[in-house]
Amino acid sequence: MVTPSPWPLYTSLAILLLAVGLVQYMHNIVGSFLTLSFGLLYLLGLLTLWWRDVIREATFFSMHTKAVQRGLKLGMVLFIISEVFFFLSFFWGFFHSSLAPTFQIGAIWPPQGIVPFNPLGVPALNTCILLLSGLTITYTHFALITDFQLSSVYVRDGFLFTIFLAFLFTAFQLYEYKNALFSISDGIYGSTFYMATGFHGFHVLVGTTFILVCFLRRSHFTRDHHVGFECAAWYWHFVDVVWLFLFVTIYFWGSL
Repeated sequence: MVTPSPWPLYTSLAILLLAVGLVQYMHNIVGSFLTLSFGLLYLLGLLTLWWRDVIREATFFSMHTKAVQRGLKLGMVLFIISEVFFFLSFFWGFFHSSLAPTFQIGAIWPPQGIVPFNPLGVPALNTCILLLSGLTITYTHFALITDFQLSSVYVRDGFLFTIFLAFLFTAFQLYEYKNALFSISDGIYGSTFYMATGFHGFHVLVGTTFILVCFLRRSHFTRDHHVGFECAAWYWHFVDVVWLFLFVTIYFWGSL
């Protein structure tokens, strides 16, 4: 097993500091932005050191035995399950308000004055982009575990295509937000829409960073030892599935 690490304890303290700064910032407390900024930088620094140690243990110290790899995979599975329940809360809020709209919003959904997006426009295009990125990341995994000649070239190309599609998705989502006819302040519809799609966009950025790091250290991976990439692929497929639910419910059904 790997040696005990101090980073989980320090990271939990950084998250606590970040949460305190965020709450203070929401209440316009003097000095809250400084606390929030320091907590964010402190957290990012600790995560960098923590993941640096994990990479060293796996690549250079040969400490990631089969038992350690199983533990890392189990941890990733539990993390993804927690993320499922995180997004479930947003879907719960959306269906709570849309299935039985109250008289305060005119007893209709979408509420009066809200012009929803055309689901067959940018949302449909982004759906195709994200599904295609799921295929390219699967192609990358297949190239990694096979013994094709020049397989490293296939792995590189698969990574590059996936990263390109991820940035393309983010660019179209920013374009969509910029041209939206409603904001997060426009009642329950704006709140549920931007919270759900915005946090999904944040997860896309995290997944893009995850895959980009795997691309930079692709020479560390072998056919039988690539847990970091497997976790990135699982996370990316989770992002794909969440988007499908967002597209079908919030974009398509929510605009009817």
